[in-house]
Amino acid sequence: MLKQKIADLATAIHNEVVATRQHLHANPELSFHETRTAAFVASKLDELGIPYQTMANTGLVGLIKGDKPSEAVVALRADLDALPINEANNVPYKSKVEGIMHACGHDVHTSSLLGTAQILSKLKNEFGGTVKLIFQPGEEKLPGGASLMIKEGVLESPKPAAIIGQHVMPLIEAGKVGFRSGKYMASTDEIYVTVRGKGGHGAQPQQNIDPVLIAAHIIVALQQIVSRLADPRIPCVLSFGKVIANGATNVIPNDVYLEGTFRTLDEVWRKQAHEKMKKMAEGIAEAMGGSCEFKIINGYPFLVNEEKLTAQVRAYAEEYLGKEQVKDLDIWMAGEDFAYYSQVSDACFYRLGTRNETLGITSAVHTPTFNIDEKALQVSTGLMAYIAIRYLGN
Repeated sequence: MLKQKIADLATAIHNEVVATRQHLHANPELSFHETRTAAFVASKLDELGIPYQTMANTGLVGLIKGDKPSEAVVALRADLDALPINEANNVPYKSKVEGIMHACGHDVHTSSLLGTAQILSKLKNEFGGTVKLIFQPGEEKLPGGASLMIKEGVLESPKPAAIIGQHVMPLIEAGKVGFRSGKYMASTDEIYVTVRGKGGHGAQPQQNIDPVLIAAHIIVALQQIVSRLADPRIPCVLSFGKVIANGATNVIPNDVYLEGTFRTLDEVWRKQAHEKMKKMAEGIAEAMGGSCEFKIINGYPFLVNEEKLTAQVRAYAEEYLGKEQVKDLDIWMAGEDFAYYSQVSDACFYRLGTRNETLGITSAVHTPTFNIDEKALQVSTGLMAYIAIRYLGN
């Protein structure tokens, strides 16, 4: 029985996958600098006899062809990069690189896909068609490694009918996975604003044009973009996380610098909102005697899970794990560059549970104490192999 064969293989290689994950975790590299990581992945593919090519400098694409006749192709994706975070975990595989940590689980994704590749290599006689293994760089940094891989042809020659990715989720218990069909994750745009005025003594405001006050009005007013101008049926977030007004208790500065993020799940509204924010901020600054430089850098698009594919993949997950282990997900306003794949191909991006409250493994991603219950690696490797073979068979 296919399910049992895969489950047995996932159990057999579990310790090896754990060792791979711990090696990657201890040796993290930042976005687009994953040279040692890519070399390590390449060595593992060489061991398995899987042909591959490099893309986007530090990305790799491998191919596994089944023995049965079929032209079907499915792609599986993992990401390689880490984050500029200093790890606070006291574990044997703690990051050896000061200020860099696998705090978003990309070590899990990569080790899992290598484990899946190992399982698929042993089961070539069970399927026909081709599995494309995508190990991409730079998920955490614009313009996103996915966009570069697509430009270099990762979804061509052979062209996959679908692409599937998984991502750690510390809100879900290890052993479980989560799915959402349709729109799932938000677009992520970066906002940079410089408000200019005329600085001077804080005791004589009538002689100055106060950029701090102008910036405050802009921050408050821009929230109307979300609360009054956006269709309330469209998820939308506007947040400012950096405000620099380098004056003093009695010094009004010449300018104020702001940084923020805008996120939504509708491309038409996204473009309209950019125009409205810029016009509003510049208008407020001008009306108050100052000026405003308003810059928006387009980030990742929103991520959409194609409904038919997602229903298929979810059904395979229920077959492999049992229905009670498969959970529903809500909209998630974080961003992911897997969204680029979802904009040009049928795509399914699901969540891998990694939480274990008994072991104290509960920290969110992008924190210094993020970690996983490594029994999740047995689920991640086997499930993705099962999904790939079942999909190719249908």
